[in-house]
Amino acid sequence: MGRPRTPAGRARETMRRLAEEYPEAHCELDHANAYELLVATILSAQCTDARVNQVTPALFARYPTPEDLASARPEDVEELIRSTGFYKNKTRNLLGMAAALTERFGGEVPGAMEDLVTLPGVGRKTANVVRSVALGLPGLPVDTHVLRLAKRLGLTTSSDPVKVEHELNAMIPPAERGPFSLRLILHGRRVCVARRPRCEACVLADFCPKVGV
Repeated sequence: MGRPRTPAGRARETMRRLAEEYPEAHCELDHANAYELLVATILSAQCTDARVNQVTPALFARYPTPEDLASARPEDVEELIRSTGFYKNKTRNLLGMAAALTERFGGEVPGAMEDLVTLPGVGRKTANVVRSVALGLPGLPVDTHVLRLAKRLGLTTSSDPVKVEHELNAMIPPAERGPFSLRLILHGRRVCVARRPRCEACVLADFCPKVGV
């Protein structure tokens, strides 16, 4: 094909090529349901997925439902999640989130963005993770990798994650938004790394404008 010349064209070709490059892309936070993924994603703030996955088995065993977590003692939760960092603030968010699910949503994780972002500790990125991974709904989480690669590929000029999300949504079909985000993240970790991009190994190199270089 010819070199795509517009942001939308580059987005579509990026989506196509990364789907071939990373067919195995999946969320690396271990979870069995939407509640567990919501908890894990809150814990993942400024923490690695691997560390979160070490902490959550004991947490979920002790508090398997939002109702259980809502009635937990803060000091008990703090002890379980201490190694994820910022554990006091995360505990407040977890208990507040669980209480809100119990009191306002019948113990179920809502699917609507406008409902999810009312939960303590939940912004658009977390909401989009839960929507796209656990609930099968359109959602394009914009983390630091997605933001960086979207700018480098010339898909956006914005540094605002919400604006970038909306711009990418206009270019990516709803069903592909979650997988597209996961694949950009993988590509950012494995090839287009921040400090020294491996352009010689990049499947997007022939049309990437390399914005910022």
